[in-house]
Amino acid sequence: MAKFEEAQARLYKDVMICKKCKTKAKASMQKVLRGKLLCKNCGKKQFRPKRKAK
Repeated sequence: MAKFEEAQARLYKDVMICKKCKTKAKASMQKVLRGKLLCKNCGKKQFRPKRKAK
């Protein structure tokens, strides 16, 4: 898909996915690890980074 670094950064850097409802949120990994990020949709604190497409 994206072959250059600027596009990779826009698509994948600091994009987190809620593990329950699959909603996207833009936040740093540090904020997720500290428990400061809440899902807008369901209110959970469990997030994972967005997986890169092959």
